[in-house]
Amino acid sequence: MTVAMQPRERAAEGPASAGPAGVTGTAPTGPTPQRVRMPRHLLSASDLDRATAEHVLSTAQRIEQAISGREVRKLPTLRGRTVVNLFFEDSTRTRISFEVAAKRLSADVINFSAKGSSVSKGESLKDTAWTLQAMGADAVVCRHSSSGAPQQLSAWVDGHVINAGDGTHEHPTQALLDAYTLRRHLGGLDGRRVVVVGDVLHSRVARSNVLLLSTLGAEVTLVAPPTLLPVGVTNWPALVSYDLDSALVGADAVMMLRVQRERMSGAFFPTEREYSRSYGLDGRRRDLIAEHGIVLHPGPMNRGMEITPQVADGPGSVIVEQVANGVTVRMAVLYLLLSGETDAAMGAGL
Repeated sequence: MTVAMQPRERAAEGPASAGPAGVTGTAPTGPTPQRVRMPRHLLSASDLDRATAEHVLSTAQRIEQAISGREVRKLPTLRGRTVVNLFFEDSTRTRISFEVAAKRLSADVINFSAKGSSVSKGESLKDTAWTLQAMGADAVVCRHSSSGAPQQLSAWVDGHVINAGDGTHEHPTQALLDAYTLRRHLGGLDGRRVVVVGDVLHSRVARSNVLLLSTLGAEVTLVAPPTLLPVGVTNWPALVSYDLDSALVGADAVMMLRVQRERMSGAFFPTEREYSRSYGLDGRRRDLIAEHGIVLHPGPMNRGMEITPQVADGPGSVIVEQVANGVTVRMAVLYLLLSGETDAAMGAGL
């Protein structure tokens, strides 16, 4: 099951919201503020236009400020709501991140794993959807090995569906947390050069990042061997290069992608050593990016192949920070979808 990158969804307008409980802000003044519309579901990074994406990131920043310094880092915003983590594919970071995010918003969380469930006995995705519908799930976070599965699920349930990674299609909340991390270190993303390196062919992270970062004004360059670039990549809103060294010179950020050997059915490059020599990030290449530049990786890392331990753990690496930011950003996504805030004024003080 495959799905092309979807056009932005327009949701119906609704009343403005004051923001997450416990988060304060100053009412905007001056000209009429830009208004944003949250989609009903978050299935693709293309569901977010620039104003909406920036609103999600600003909401995450407000939430971070609200819970920082608290002995109990929880908000009562989603008390009484139920969030189901529906994972048909193994995951550690994403599943735990969504679980922590929902619990910090005081939601009830149900973790559903395909292994050991009725799915392993042959239950279809549609049957599972009906079960969730009967349970009254307010939001379903879906991770599936088939591209397009979350979109199909969204047609069968009344609750909001969040794509937590579907096949080789997209992973929109990963792109949001990456953009949040970039914005914290680089300020605005307009004109910033971001180089994405590695297994673009099998990477849902790369697809979502290209869409979102270009929407936010960044210039994205994809670097990979020809065998690891998808058909039609020249139509993406990104530059394409095979020369990593030249692409890195003066870049504001470099994002290394995991080589997804579990999705490879053939030989996409001669050897790991050859791949590392041409497309791995070592200390010499790290020095080619701008002095203020940062290094990202969605994890898990193949240390020594995509990135050396010295770079992964060295100055300018924000890989661990990405994990922490993932919780905050997913709190913002869950809040904005479940709180009914479908129309909000931009420009409110943080």
